[in-house]
Amino acid sequence: MKYDICIVGSGAGASPVAYTLANAGAKVLVLEKGAWLTEKEFYKDELAISLRDAYNPKLEDEQHVIEEEYENAAGESFWQGEATSESGWSFWNGTVVGGSSNFMSGYFHRLKPVDFRLKTEFGAIKGANVVDWPISYDELEPYYAIVEKVVGVSGRATAHPHQEPRSTDFPYPPLAEHAISSWIDESAEKIGYHTVPVPRAILSQPAMGRNSCEYSGYCSSYGCSSGAKGGGRAALLNHAVATGNCTITPHAKVYNIATDSQGEISGVHYYDQAGRKKTVQAKYYVVACQAIETSRLLLASKGEKFPNGLANNAGQVGKNLVFSAGGTGRGDFFYKDLTDEKKTQLTQVGPFINRALQDWYQIDDKAFTGINRDGKAKGGTIDFLFYQNPISRAQGTQWQYDESQNSETLLWGEALKQSIKTEFTSYKTLRFEVFNDWLPTDNCFVALDDDVTDKWGDPVAKVRIGAHNHDVDVGEYLAEKAEKLLIEMGASNVSSSVSSSPPTNLMAGGCRFGHDPKTSVLNKNCQTHEVENLFVTDASFMPTGGSVPYTFTIYANSFRVADHIKARWQQAKT
Repeated sequence: MKYDICIVGSGAGASPVAYTLANAGAKVLVLEKGAWLTEKEFYKDELAISLRDAYNPKLEDEQHVIEEEYENAAGESFWQGEATSESGWSFWNGTVVGGSSNFMSGYFHRLKPVDFRLKTEFGAIKGANVVDWPISYDELEPYYAIVEKVVGVSGRATAHPHQEPRSTDFPYPPLAEHAISSWIDESAEKIGYHTVPVPRAILSQPAMGRNSCEYSGYCSSYGCSSGAKGGGRAALLNHAVATGNCTITPHAKVYNIATDSQGEISGVHYYDQAGRKKTVQAKYYVVACQAIETSRLLLASKGEKFPNGLANNAGQVGKNLVFSAGGTGRGDFFYKDLTDEKKTQLTQVGPFINRALQDWYQIDDKAFTGINRDGKAKGGTIDFLFYQNPISRAQGTQWQYDESQNSETLLWGEALKQSIKTEFTSYKTLRFEVFNDWLPTDNCFVALDDDVTDKWGDPVAKVRIGAHNHDVDVGEYLAEKAEKLLIEMGASNVSSSVSSSPPTNLMAGGCRFGHDPKTSVLNKNCQTHEVENLFVTDASFMPTGGSVPYTFTIYANSFRVADHIKARWQQAKT
């Protein structure tokens, strides 16, 4: 059967296309490498999530090679790669139907108008490939509103110095909030900060055949057993399949998109669950299988007209990969220092904190000594949270710092038991996460590795990870602001950590969109410059990442591109 649309991947970048086109009457095929799981299989198993990485491939079967920069004894820098099967550093975030959107925290901040014109606003930065986007915030805004309604975003809009324009209010009321949210609000006001209620892609009330949040505490990194979280499967693919026009094929590992002598796509080749080679054809093709893997697939899909990989005659596929820069911080609240009322509030279980700071989304402070040295720079977002993973916390109690030896000592027996007891009964830690731009550079990209292959014998992606120093400057500036708030709240042991090591769950770029085919892979509609019926709709399209988590923008842009594909498909029928 020849389909109208063939989509590789099923996450936040793929599901809006399937949803939109299936509802329009097109015959859609979704190829997903992972299993098709449902709510009943998203069990609250800390061991499975924390230690066994239950929803991702085994690294000995499917891995990446990560290149990092080192310095030798002579002070000379060099790049060296290591397979993730050796390091244990996994860049997989959910290999199931719905992709990593099943396991997200669901912080749904919009990008702001400034994010679409970084170069215009702040100028060129030496060593960074900063460009303006080929679309504006106003072009994407209606699709943010669609996502809020269809995927299900709960929140409330408030006035704020950096509040982006909105055409509508949130369609669902805010989720229940933890008592500590009011502590954050009160302390922030005292020091002149403006807190922002965090919109979440979690239903606060039943809607669209899905349940509301049950506040179990098993959210970030866990699949949602109630269906309240707006993952691509629960929110969109289930409805697409219900139309009768969408077919999802799980356990389908796409390894090549073939082209003929004219450079036109002749079929998508994949391995089925039994390892058999299969081929499918369609009128339009969409690749949305995660930023690293999308670049890998295009690079591996060589043909007579594309000797360096599909849509890569300009050599741009895989270039300008970005992650999310920033870091984390913490402060401890000891129960002995609190009133009984405050302790009861702090130990409340279930509701989310849902508080952020965006006062420095655009930094205008002479004390900031970033790359442009004039006190002005793109800043970022600070989100507050409790870390709900007891196993990881318990593992952290194994070591105790010995000041006399300036080293850590491994604890055993009674000392270890006391350390665990102290961790879980004497205080609670409030944490924060900093999100700021990871500037695209020539030293952050995806290529094919020459030596390492996956279990099917295909070359794996080699990922060079090079960060710009400016990213750390901004992250440290924001972390200091968050630390000040924790101190005002009365927290102890306040600290933060900002580095150039990337979070493995937030990646974008590699197939940036733009007007110039020489410097971009996609046009403004995420159609490849070189292949007319090929589109890329995951985070790969992003030329810069912004200072918020990516999933909301991936969803919105995919709905935007889906409308474009739908119009082309409908026009071709007439």
